[in-house]
Amino acid sequence: MKDKIQIALLGLIAVALGVIAWGQLKDSGSDTTETSVVAAASSTPASSETFDPAAANAAPVVDNRPKTTMTFGKYEHDFGNVKQDSKNKYVFAFTNAGKEPLIIESATGSCGCTVPNYPKAPIPPGGTGEIEVEYSPGKQENQQQKTVKVVANTEPKETELRIKAFVQPGTGDPNAKGEEPQTITIGQ
Repeated sequence: MKDKIQIALLGLIAVALGVIAWGQLKDSGSDTTETSVVAAASSTPASSETFDPAAANAAPVVDNRPKTTMTFGKYEHDFGNVKQDSKNKYVFAFTNAGKEPLIIESATGSCGCTVPNYPKAPIPPGGTGEIEVEYSPGKQENQQQKTVKVVANTEPKETELRIKAFVQPGTGDPNAKGEEPQTITIGQ
C-alpha cells in the first residue's frame, strides 16, 4: 500500500511539474506544444536531476538576417536631480553604420517607469534615428539607475542604454522638472 501511495504522489508531482513548465513556456512565448510538456513531465526524472523545460525543448535559433552596426553618440544619460512624479525625457541618437538596413525589433525599459519609443521602419545604411526614453520615477527616491535594452539585427543582437537620476521628494506637480527654483533678492 505504501508503494502505491508513493507512486501516486510521484505521478501527481510529475503532472504538477508539467503544468508549471507549460505555464512558463507559454509565458515565454515558446512555440512548444502542450503535448511535449506533458510527455516530458510524465517521465519522472532521476532523484539527482531537475527538470528544465526550456532545455528539454530548446532548439537552436538561427538568425539568417543580414547584420548591421548601430552606433550611439551616448550610451548613458544622467538626468541629475529630478522630482518625484516628474516626466523626464532624453533622446538617444544613433546611426546605422553598417551596410544593411537596420531593423529594431524592440526597445524595453528595465521597469515600467522607463518607457522607450523607437523607430519601427528600417533605417537605411548611413541613416540616423532616435530612441526617446521617458523616465517617470513616481515615488522612487534617491539615486536610480535604469536600462533600456534595444534588440536589432546587429551583432551583438542587444544594445544596452542607461539612464541615471537622483530622485528628490516631489512637489505634487506631475510636470515638475528636477531644477531647483531660483531665488532673486531685490532691494537689499
